[in-house]
Amino acid sequence: MAFFQGVKAILDFIKEYFKSLLFIAFMIFLFSPQEEIIQNHNLAKINITGEIAIIDEVIEKLRKSYENDSIKGVLLVIDSGGGAVDKSVEISDIVRKIRAKKPVITYASGTLASGSYYSAIWSNKIIANRGSLVGSIGVIFSGINYKELAEKIGIDSQILKVGKYKESGTASRTWLPYEKAELEKVINDTYDMFISDVAEARHLDKNRSSEFADAHIFTARQSLKVGLIDSLGTILDAEYELEKLSKVENPIWEKESDFDKFIKKVSAEFIGNLSVIFDWKLR
Repeated sequence: MAFFQGVKAILDFIKEYFKSLLFIAFMIFLFSPQEEIIQNHNLAKINITGEIAIIDEVIEKLRKSYENDSIKGVLLVIDSGGGAVDKSVEISDIVRKIRAKKPVITYASGTLASGSYYSAIWSNKIIANRGSLVGSIGVIFSGINYKELAEKIGIDSQILKVGKYKESGTASRTWLPYEKAELEKVINDTYDMFISDVAEARHLDKNRSSEFADAHIFTARQSLKVGLIDSLGTILDAEYELEKLSKVENPIWEKESDFDKFIKKVSAEFIGNLSVIFDWKLR
């Protein structure tokens, strides 16, 4: 009985509101200024926030900016403490490809550290908010050791393996010396790649990496002194700098139209109402 009542509530909601919402959305689309909807933008702004882990959307935006010749410049707005090595390197290498065709500016809006700094190094210029944190150029591999806990609750691990190093990084016991050495070999080489790329991109002396790398965390002013960024400023400064480098006569920034924003809002509210109806099932 409760199931049929839930279905009826959904149908009633759709009958009462959904057609009206679609009608409003259509009217907004019909009477919205067409110039905003159809006019091509010539400058792209791409945001990278939070942990760098799932980057499909960022990569797709970078790809479109690279392939679209009507895009004359790209602004990366970054507020991230870093993330996965492979994902950070992927973004970095694509930014380098884009820079070969058109200018790229990075604006550090909050944190530009570790993997997110790696992502930005090939930008033509890096501009940072005066209150931002920059740096943390280093590599970390961490794990847990639950051996004592497992023993207390009576759990034994059983492992079959082929390959001496196959269990390196296991959480079931303390790492053996040769396993620890194997992991250190990996992170040391990754760190060398990191500082080598930073030194090349930022025209720094790799032999003095202890000054700008070594996982130091810098304020924006300190990072400017060691050469990790080019200037302090605001998002407006970063936008103006890209407009200047891209040499566009009429800068048009990529942005969502009012129609797109409205549709997203309507969708969110609609899903929210469904969540209330199905509260007993969605917990």
